[in-house]
Amino acid sequence: MPNWLKVYLGGVMMGAADVVPGVSGGTIAFILGLYDRLINALSGVNKDSIKLLLKGDFKGLWGHFDGRFLLPLGLGILTSIFAIAGLITHLLATYPEYLWSFFFGLILASAYFLISQIHAFSSRHFACLVVGIAVGAAISLIVPTQLNTSYPMVFVSGMIAICAMILPGISGSFLLLMMGMYGFILGAVKSFDLLIIAIFACGALIGLLSFSKVLNYLLKHAKQVTLSALTGIMLGALVKVWPWKVTDSWVIIGDKKLPVEEHLILPWQLMSYQISTDLLLPLVFILLGFFSVFLISYVSLRKIYK
Repeated sequence: MPNWLKVYLGGVMMGAADVVPGVSGGTIAFILGLYDRLINALSGVNKDSIKLLLKGDFKGLWGHFDGRFLLPLGLGILTSIFAIAGLITHLLATYPEYLWSFFFGLILASAYFLISQIHAFSSRHFACLVVGIAVGAAISLIVPTQLNTSYPMVFVSGMIAICAMILPGISGSFLLLMMGMYGFILGAVKSFDLLIIAIFACGALIGLLSFSKVLNYLLKHAKQVTLSALTGIMLGALVKVWPWKVTDSWVIIGDKKLPVEEHLILPWQLMSYQISTDLLLPLVFILLGFFSVFLISYVSLRKIYK
């Protein structure tokens, strides 16, 4: 399989993950071994790239930003959002326990892979891991609020959402929902409000370019500590993808019904509990998600960045 096709399929999987509330495309990028190369490519905005742009050296600019990687990855993400989003949304509405179980296994296995990359695990790494777990769990359990919808807030929400999308364990759409901006931004897109879309896109672009540089610096100069914190965030986010939960309140946004407040339960606490469908099948999907990460690693998708 050619590398561009592997990268494209990785983008498809990232796009599918971004559709699911509470699951980040950054998590999938980590599982596939794409994360370092993605962050490195996105952080390419510097004086060298500006010089290439001013010279009109678009071939050099293409190589500087690793266009052979970003183009198929971006096309894969877009393909997934437009082609698979409907299927993921349908599965989430029809078989939520099984879909959450699959993602629970995915994230659990990817956290294992991250921890295995931390050499000489020390108390400092453990402290970063614990802080990351606290941050991931806290964000997952935040009760939505309603902020003002001024232009500066639209800009800031774009920055926050895109940063979350490239950070493993945190969903950008989930944070928009938490800020009370999800419905407003979705409405702007549906009504084709160019001003709101442009302000949001500018915030997202600046957030993406700036935050990716921060992550790139941390991965190059403090990789072990950064991996510890990111692993913690992913483990904390397992709270959001726990398969067995009861929704206490919902919010209607357009034609979507989204859960707002939930509390976690054990499978046998479900009403009309059946061991086969409410316990065994979810466990099977958790194992499928878990071992699919090992399968992906085995077929060397994790070596794309080399």
